[in-house]
Amino acid sequence: MNTEPDLENEAGDVSPDRNNAGANAGKKKHQTHFQPHQHFKRLGRELAMQYLFECDIRDSVTEPGTMADFWEQAEESGEFPDARVFRRAKAYAELLIGHVQANDDDITGYLGKFSEKWDVDRMSAVDRNIMKVAVAEMLFCDDIPHLVSIDEAIEISKDFSDEKSGVFINGILNGIKNEIEKKPAGGRTE
Repeated sequence: MNTEPDLENEAGDVSPDRNNAGANAGKKKHQTHFQPHQHFKRLGRELAMQYLFECDIRDSVTEPGTMADFWEQAEESGEFPDARVFRRAKAYAELLIGHVQANDDDITGYLGKFSEKWDVDRMSAVDRNIMKVAVAEMLFCDDIPHLVSIDEAIEISKDFSDEKSGVFINGILNGIKNEIEKKPAGGRTE
């Protein structure tokens, strides 16, 4: 039996049955809803969002050891039975986190521009960080179609946010996608 993640599915969610996955979202430090065949990029997006959320809440982006502590807690949580998937997800999450942190002003600018009547700082911290990860992916990850980034953000919001967040996130990210795609080379940054 092959226990490798489905590498053909860039979206990452190979299991459509998420049932009540969000019911316990706030009860564990690293609630990621790991599924045995979950794609490492989905898990990486979730972990990146969780780390950025934690930094947002603690206001500790520059605090030494924050990321090391985060990864130590994640590994010790027992949520990740497949070490190979976790290692790949961690590497992908660190890539996304790096892009968000290095380009936070630009990414936040995009969110502000397309969130009519919503100040970015007043958005839900979960929604804001889900969108930051998606925008970073749209800007810097050439191998991921923009629509996949948007779909993944919506799916992650179903597990970590409320039921109305998906529509909110979709509207903002579609506006950003259209803006990015107007730029030469699809808005991708080297």
